[in-house]
Amino acid sequence: MAWKRDDMARRAAAEVRPGTAVNLGIGIPTLVANHLAPDAGVMLHSENGLLGMGPFPYEGDEDPQLINAGKQTVTVVPGGSTFDSTLSFAMIRGGHVDLAILGAMQVGQNGDLANWMVPGGLVTGMGGAMDLVSGARRVIAVSTFRAKDGAPKLVPRCDLPLTGLGCVQRVITDVGVFDPVGDGFRVVELAPGVSREDLGDDVPFVA
Repeated sequence: MAWKRDDMARRAAAEVRPGTAVNLGIGIPTLVANHLAPDAGVMLHSENGLLGMGPFPYEGDEDPQLINAGKQTVTVVPGGSTFDSTLSFAMIRGGHVDLAILGAMQVGQNGDLANWMVPGGLVTGMGGAMDLVSGARRVIAVSTFRAKDGAPKLVPRCDLPLTGLGCVQRVITDVGVFDPVGDGFRVVELAPGVSREDLGDDVPFVA
């Protein structure tokens, strides 16, 4: 059985080391906050100006002034702080974000990432993704293994507009965890009940 969205977020949370600063992209990555141990000392960073982001609030406890980059209401952990986006991006560009967990439309076998637009679609801009993939010390992509039309998202070469070159170290999907290693993808872990045969033969895997 493939992992659900929450399972993927839980698996991504297992990649977070205690005492690090982590940026979570919109979509499935935002769920990672719900699976981090409160005593791990992890500080979640949001490029709109928040360090120390906590899990989503319970219904009725929302504060409309506390939002993440995806405009969802969030909480702040003790010791958290707010600031303007200029300082927030300075943190990213200065290499102070240890890990970025981002969504993906495509990941190339060389680690290229495409995650910000589909040509012809309505977009408001790349947001902070381009800065994150170049400034964060490690980048993990979280996405379904296949698009809605059945096409694989792990590809030999991205044909969607790129966010960054050679920036992704690991991909967590609904069927397993994979590392882009240049000449293909290495299988790190498969979801329970998923076999190599279930992955199909249209994704370049290496031994």
